[in-house]
Amino acid sequence: MSQNCNQNCGSCAENCADRKESKDSFRENPHEMSSIKKVIGIVSGKGGVGKSMVTSMLAVIMNRMGYHSAVLDADVTGPSIPKAFGIKEKATGSELGLFPVKSKTGIDIMSVNLLLENDTDPVVWRGPIIAGAVKQFWTDVIWNDVDFMFIDMPPGTGDVPLTVFQSIPVDGIIIVTSPQELVSMIVSKAVKMAEMMNIPIIGLVENMSYFKCPDCGKEYKIFGDSHIDEIAEKHNLKVLAKLPINPKISAACDKGLIELFEGDWLDPVAKILQDL
Repeated sequence: MSQNCNQNCGSCAENCADRKESKDSFRENPHEMSSIKKVIGIVSGKGGVGKSMVTSMLAVIMNRMGYHSAVLDADVTGPSIPKAFGIKEKATGSELGLFPVKSKTGIDIMSVNLLLENDTDPVVWRGPIIAGAVKQFWTDVIWNDVDFMFIDMPPGTGDVPLTVFQSIPVDGIIIVTSPQELVSMIVSKAVKMAEMMNIPIIGLVENMSYFKCPDCGKEYKIFGDSHIDEIAEKHNLKVLAKLPINPKISAACDKGLIELFEGDWLDPVAKILQDL
């Protein structure tokens, strides 16, 4: 037992001998009509590294491979998944539960923005309420025959990641980062949280790794030399992919056309997910 133990095992990630509750005591069952095979969390230590974009692209790739994918948007205060998929309709429900909204290609999506009257309405909630909403996206939404569910988590190591790791049977997480040296320290925090919570880390994806000139084909490291290989070696992890700065992908997200993106950067990640 830690010297500073306050006997509140529900807010602690330590696996000590005096723990009063098992890891599974916080586990929430999905809706009784749901069927979800694999749950993959997409996390980042800080915001602005393209986590939601990677989430969207992975859902699209697995959908193209013939799997039924879904996205649970757990970034409640900064939901961007509906925008990337061009979804304007609202989620519906019945006495049975809530129904996710389907994208143009059949990807199931649930986000707080699909429940708000206006997309620009802010979600001014405290942490426990936000975490409770994410939990309800798991327990109250009917996820029908989903092969891969991707959970787009908010950045950092706060209430929502803790709630997801404790409440939902996550099969593994992918950590998204960018090349800046500052990010390496932040990523280490995310890695250590996952290790504390005994959540398998599938690997790292570096976004904005380089820019390839369309005229000469030369690659430029806009944010300087990458540190992702050092982080991966330090924590014995795999570097799954390095994504370039690509204006076409950004434009696709802005226009709600992420399902039309072209590029094979994340194909190795899809192969690993397929082999899980």
